[in-house]
Amino acid sequence: MDVYKNLRDHGIELPKQLAAAGLYRPVNQTGNLVFISGQGSMVNDEKITGRIGVDMTVEAGAAAARVCAINTLSALEAYLGDLNRVKRCVKILGFVAGADDFHDQAQVINGASQVFIDAFGENGYHARSAIGTNSLPLGLAVEVESIFEVKEM
Repeated sequence: MDVYKNLRDHGIELPKQLAAAGLYRPVNQTGNLVFISGQGSMVNDEKITGRIGVDMTVEAGAAAARVCAINTLSALEAYLGDLNRVKRCVKILGFVAGADDFHDQAQVINGASQVFIDAFGENGYHARSAIGTNSLPLGLAVEVESIFEVKEM
């Protein structure tokens, strides 16, 4: 399986890696596990902001989550040099800025999950948590952090 072919087949183009917005590493590795810091709903420098259920629909939120996952792949590629080194997606944690009575966080984060499944096939399925919050850094609508297992060099 070639991850880059999968991405092309699903119309996914990787942007340049987002810059860290604080005092942390965008990617940190221990052993075979690579931890990707929270990737926000940003396309280059354009922020996707708002709260799902207030000024965004679930579908718009899922599209924002998709952007987070694509940014994750970009950070992972910048670190690894080749996404074909990924053995599998282990876990993702999605944060959704939503209305106080919003309860469809899982539907929003499906947008991110689908990207990992599209990229890695069966190895893209992962454990997951989807958390609702009243706000996220920079006013972003969605943020996704993740853990991947990589092949030995």
